[in-house]
Amino acid sequence: MKATLATRRRRRIGVNALALVPIALSAFPVYWMINTSFRRSIEIRSEVQFLPFGGTLDNYRRVFDQEFFWSSFANSVKVTAFTVVLALFSAFFAALAVSRFRFRGRVAFLVMILVVQMIPAEALMISLVKVLDGWDLRNSIVGLTIAYVAFVLPFTVWTLRGFVDGVPRELEEAAMVDGSSRLRAFLTITFPLIAPGLVATAIFGFIQAWNEYTLALVIMDRPSMETLPLWLQGFNKGARGTDWGGVMAGSTVITLPVIAFFMLVQRRVVSGLTAGAVKG
Repeated sequence: MKATLATRRRRRIGVNALALVPIALSAFPVYWMINTSFRRSIEIRSEVQFLPFGGTLDNYRRVFDQEFFWSSFANSVKVTAFTVVLALFSAFFAALAVSRFRFRGRVAFLVMILVVQMIPAEALMISLVKVLDGWDLRNSIVGLTIAYVAFVLPFTVWTLRGFVDGVPRELEEAAMVDGSSRLRAFLTITFPLIAPGLVATAIFGFIQAWNEYTLALVIMDRPSMETLPLWLQGFNKGARGTDWGGVMAGSTVITLPVIAFFMLVQRRVVSGLTAGAVKG
């Protein structure tokens, strides 16, 4: 018996140690980015150093003093917030209709969502720019938001549909038998169970809109209207070589809002996924 317990313990330790390998490989580039952001340029070029002994904040000072940083930060916040809200609002009702109702063209709609996902964004850029030019929406928050929503929406609808399908209709029907209206049954029974899906989808939309580069590159060609990824790309314009310390500091600053947003909502995701439909 003791031998069996010892064998299981060693096996568990071995599996855990093996699982740490992909985690370390995934986390190391992030650690190296943060480590490099605190080092001086001469140290970055001269030697490999895994700990930023005698580190400096000069790289971050250059980032915050850089021209158009704060305007780019504000543009990214606005576009990302509008994209997440509009995509969730539209996808929620679309997913609800596809999951709960049977209507003509329902299957074609689902197939169209998959087909749209297969089309690369680069193939639509010329037509997209032409349309936004015709609407006088280039170099505007509204124009970039429309483009982001158009590309985020198909995946958002498909993801939310899976969450809605995962909630049995019988829960709503039972509430309606007890005297609730369809709307009240949905709001009190179904919606709380779908909420984790909304949060998870919001995380995806936030990351995609915050980090998107290609669409912003062709739609926003004025420095004052750039988003943070575009600003980071132009960080070294007119400079000799690459300021790796400044680039890594800028990359770290851009990453922080994503981490903060995830930490803000991750508890709701976990609590929602572990909540039951019926309290015992």
